Amino acid sequence: MTNSLKVVVTKDGSHTLFVPELNEHYHSSFGAVTESRHVFIEAGFREASRKLDRLKILEVGFGTGLNALLTLLEAEKLQKEVSYTAIEAYPLDITLVGKLNYPELQALEEYPAAFRRIHLVSWIPYPPSLISHQQITNYFSIQKIHCSLEDYRPSSVCFDLIYFDAFAPDKQPEMWSEKIFASLSQSMVPGGILVTYCVKGEIVRRLKSLGFLTEKLPGPPGKRHMLRAIKM
Repeated sequence: MTNSLKVVVTKDGSHTLFVPELNEHYHSSFGAVTESRHVFIEAGFREASRKLDRLKILEVGFGTGLNALLTLLEAEKLQKEVSYTAIEAYPLDITLVGKLNYPELQALEEYPAAFRRIHLVSWIPYPPSLISHQQITNYFSIQKIHCSLEDYRPSSVCFDLIYFDAFAPDKQPEMWSEKIFASLSQSMVPGGILVTYCVKGEIVRRLKSLGFLTEKLPGPPGKRHMLRAIKM
């Protein structure tokens, strides 16, 4: 799938990738950085970090590494220690990553080295024989696990926050099943937060059936709503 990816400029000037096989973008065409900040940083990280100085975060769908980079920036800004775990079935080639303009954008101009270091962290095959995070900055460490979401089984109850950034349900319905959300729920601490751009009724109902408190929040440009779910 990754061989045919095309770099596309979104409306806020930041890059995303287009997947011809799925007729789908990695991020919103209305603004990749704008969407990621709105959904994952503002509605997710900032909410979770209000009561915590140390956060364990799981990202479902590492993709371009944009969410990881924005989280690193926010962790440094707020001086919150972040232990970040990312899972991805189709890691990007480092040559393609080098074409993305996130570090060169005005707000991110001091962090090109950090973005590259995030991508140079080796992918760990699943199940990992040794789970270890690599320190990128004083406040941000990461481990990257190469596997599909269907195969991933969290080994402990530890996550304070989950970024659920899979492709849309109509493109990859297997990623949004109740079984998947049940597995993720088991890995979350009480009060843990899951954020995603998707607010389809069936997804909300699945999360509610698993005991999540769900709330629709104003969405980023191009979307009316986004979803935040809290494990009760």
